[in-house]
Amino acid sequence: MLVLFVILHNYGIINQSKLSMIIGLFDKLDRPLFMKESSEAQAQLDQLKELYEIAPDHIKGKVEQDIKMLSYGIRGEEQIAFELKNSFMPMIILHDLHIEYEGLSAQIDYLVVTRKVFIVIECKNLYGNIEVNNNGEFIRTFDFGGRKLREGIYSPITQNQRHLDLLKKINLDRRSNFLSKKIAEMFFYDWYKSIVVLANPKTIINMRYAKKEVKDQIIRGDQLVEYIKKLIKESKNPQDSDKALYALAENFLGLHTPNSKDYTEKYQAQIEKTDASATKDIAETITETPSSESLEDTPIYKDLRQFRSERSREEKVKPYFLYNNAQMEELIKRMPRSLDEIKQISGFGDVKCQKYGVEILNIIDKYR
Repeated sequence: MLVLFVILHNYGIINQSKLSMIIGLFDKLDRPLFMKESSEAQAQLDQLKELYEIAPDHIKGKVEQDIKMLSYGIRGEEQIAFELKNSFMPMIILHDLHIEYEGLSAQIDYLVVTRKVFIVIECKNLYGNIEVNNNGEFIRTFDFGGRKLREGIYSPITQNQRHLDLLKKINLDRRSNFLSKKIAEMFFYDWYKSIVVLANPKTIINMRYAKKEVKDQIIRGDQLVEYIKKLIKESKNPQDSDKALYALAENFLGLHTPNSKDYTEKYQAQIEKTDASATKDIAETITETPSSESLEDTPIYKDLRQFRSERSREEKVKPYFLYNNAQMEELIKRMPRSLDEIKQISGFGDVKCQKYGVEILNIIDKYR
């Protein structure tokens, strides 16, 4: 029942004060509770998939690679969620926390709040095999086109340490009392622990020459639950009450701000450049257009562009998700009479035609 109320809170159906009051009615936390389970990665993936449908051919390969990498990361985080949900341990879990503070930012995959320690988890669903040398450098070896390739990758240990540094700064800045601040700083790492979890069960990791402090922060996904139990057992911290546990988790959740990163933005300039070139080519082939009037100035172009703009605002998506300039100009060139004829234009599949096809045909029919 408690899980239901937390879900209602996450969807904005009940506010924070009501959730706190409801939580107080429950005497004991006896299982894992996801206070934030959603992730913005799926929405970002959907954006990329929509972009792929309308992207020019020379961009499709790059978009497809982004889709694969993001999908791979999502699957890794789902595996970690499975392990945490089946741990049967009393703890509160926050997934995909995006924190911004004084110009700094952190994207925390999982923050696990237990009665004795708080665990910041960096999830890596890496393909290939990983070697960590005595300098703490991560080197990946993988097969590509029948060849063995080696490349360095950014250290997830360093990445997670920056997350801890930001949490520490926030923690200390919120304390006005000098003594309280010093004590919090002194015991910060007794409470906050960092762990990198390799979610891909096929990945082989070689840490033979890695330093002990690095080895202690890297585990496989199937070791996560035992690792958390070990941390709790070895901790000398006093055990927090359930009330304090919920309050701490709510405090962490309050730091979260939606991530405004647009995975498709880096392709915008390339798409616009392609559109501009296509506009010039198509305009030169439309003999019906008087030489004194550019394609962009024709009524049909303006109507199709206005329709695209209005619908994109309603759906809160980029205009080119409906159709880009090149596709719009192809509509003008072909003047399709049916949905089947629209589908012959690259980027117009069944779903897009079902959503926009009839309205597009109605616009075109006015100028036939």
